[in-house]
Amino acid sequence: MKTVYILGQGQLGQMLRQAGEPLGIKVYPLCLEIDESREKRAPPDIITAEIEHWPDNVFVRQWAQHPLLINRDTFPLLADRFTQKQLLDELSLPTAPWQLLTKAELWPKVFSSFDSLAVVKRRKGGYDGKGQWCLRPGEEHSLPSDLYDAACIVEKGIPFSYEISLIGARNHRGQSVFYPITYNWHEAGILRASVAFPTKQQRLQAPAESMLSRIMNKLDYIGVMAMECFVVGNDLLINELAPRVHNSGHWTQNGASISQFELHLRAILDLPLPLPVVSSPSVMLNLIGIHLNPSWLSLPLIHVHWYGKEVRAGRKLGHLNLNDPSINRLIETLDALAPLLPQSDQVGLLKAKEKLENTPKNFTDL
Repeated sequence: MKTVYILGQGQLGQMLRQAGEPLGIKVYPLCLEIDESREKRAPPDIITAEIEHWPDNVFVRQWAQHPLLINRDTFPLLADRFTQKQLLDELSLPTAPWQLLTKAELWPKVFSSFDSLAVVKRRKGGYDGKGQWCLRPGEEHSLPSDLYDAACIVEKGIPFSYEISLIGARNHRGQSVFYPITYNWHEAGILRASVAFPTKQQRLQAPAESMLSRIMNKLDYIGVMAMECFVVGNDLLINELAPRVHNSGHWTQNGASISQFELHLRAILDLPLPLPVVSSPSVMLNLIGIHLNPSWLSLPLIHVHWYGKEVRAGRKLGHLNLNDPSINRLIETLDALAPLLPQSDQVGLLKAKEKLENTPKNFTDL
């Protein structure tokens, strides 16, 4: 039995723990706010993390320097949007035009370069839409006053058609495998729904795999990594990278022969890494700021994944997975599910349904 420590006790760490149990892998999610060094547990064979943004305290600094922490240098590099963008530029990979924003006096130059829409992002921290602002000329005074002290980046607003992500994994020997691309819909910066299909659309899949492979190889990265992209015409622009399992890959829990969580454990422990089999379309719906509803279980295609967190507005509290070979059955289930969800969760459901309805029945031209 192997032992894996996870830096973080959120839902990703808990799902990694669940994935390890059938394989005889003991996974311990660790609290990053208190000293857990005296807890009774087996010593680790390897240490990984469920999130790249860590609190700054003495316990985290100790874990961050631990010799068994895999991808030790990658976490801080990708947690900082400035160094993440520098990496993409170094690899000549497409991303939105950007620059470092250190003082308010730079705004005239920003808007002269980026036209009428700019997206400001804090260099560190911020997720699910937090720490980000979309601004037009004249609106820059609405930014928090402390923004320039810590510095941030500003990107050109991109009029993209839609968003996708790619989840891939790489092992110690440099072997990489990828899931089919996932189609995603966000609202207020929070992922609401994802849809994936069994047939890979090579027009997007091939360049996405090439880009993510170059990134993982450059970093000598081991484990699962996620890459979010804007689709602009026939091109992909990389939006953000996540050195970990990712929300847009949750559909793999029920829609693939190997989930992203098991795949991550296989990669970091140097276990066999075959290409996961995806044989039917899948839908993932995030549950945001709502209470658990047992009525969801009345629908036979629904898999409920509940995180057991305190209910708060805007908080991810769980997700629903649906997968079936029949697109019609998926659509019918979404129709039946709609009355069981609050209005706030209807946007993601409707977007997922629209994608399914507009998909050819043979999945060959996605």
